[in-house]
Amino acid sequence: MPANLPPQYFDAEKRYRLARTPQEKILALEEMLRIMPKHKGTEKLQGELRRKISKLRTEGGRRSGAGRRTDMYYVEKVGAGQVAMAGPANAGKSRLLAALTNARPEVAEFPFTTRLPQSGVMRYQNVRIQLVDLPPLHPELTEPWVLAVLRNCDALWVVVDLADDNLLEDLESVLGQLTGAGIQLVGKERQEEEEDRLPKRVLLVGNKIDRPGAEENARVLEGLYEEKFPVVGVSAEFGTSLHELQRATFELLEIIRAYTKAPGKDPDLQDPVILPRGSTVLDFAEQIHKDFAEKLKFARIWGPNKHGGQRVQRDYPLTDGDILELHI
Repeated sequence: MPANLPPQYFDAEKRYRLARTPQEKILALEEMLRIMPKHKGTEKLQGELRRKISKLRTEGGRRSGAGRRTDMYYVEKVGAGQVAMAGPANAGKSRLLAALTNARPEVAEFPFTTRLPQSGVMRYQNVRIQLVDLPPLHPELTEPWVLAVLRNCDALWVVVDLADDNLLEDLESVLGQLTGAGIQLVGKERQEEEEDRLPKRVLLVGNKIDRPGAEENARVLEGLYEEKFPVVGVSAEFGTSLHELQRATFELLEIIRAYTKAPGKDPDLQDPVILPRGSTVLDFAEQIHKDFAEKLKFARIWGPNKHGGQRVQRDYPLTDGDILELHI
């Protein structure tokens, strides 16, 4: 029986291959195990992954002190995607986290206030997106665990201070450190994946746009980078353009929402099924239940630019906001 592994499995497999610490390897293996379909065709592969995880944990147990320290910095993923914040000191990452989530990180005007990862959940409409605040990136002071979190996340905010005279130098330094950490910075244009780097979609976030001189710096930033990366100027302190930032983050994750509908009933529009952009009816069915995917005959679909209730097959591509009624 073929394994029929989804694309997300191979993304996690690449993270495993490029992992730089045992903890990163374990996280990638666990994700591979979680993602793969559970049937007879994958039983051998499941066993291999479990043996690798067990071996890594046994080896880590011999260095239990280091293992406990690593666990302090691990951020479990929740919601539709995990977005980590990278940036120089005093860019306002913690204030952004506080403005957009229920998290209450320590916020101060002096550098290196953030010592541990801080996470919170941001809502965009009915989608929950996890934000992770990290210590600033510095060429000489960045700890390896910070780079491990950045390599493990789904996408990146690169946050800079629009009122800082060293704005462009700080930005180039951060981008250089991310590249040096084995991360391929993915922007607006589609590019071929580099074999030795982990691709991460990037959104440039210019904070403190309310400060003197910041709007002019924002125009300079956009002029230099907007063809490569999406750019959003905001003020965490006054809430300027935060909704635009939420929307841009949803688009950054390249995900869609689809909704379930039982025959003869109204759809459930409160709890969307989150899928990668480009997913099909079959992908949706697999998210609902593995038996649905195996027994699915067809679906009826409602959504933008569709004939309401039209009958579609398993390979029909979905768009954001589609409502599906599965028939097995």
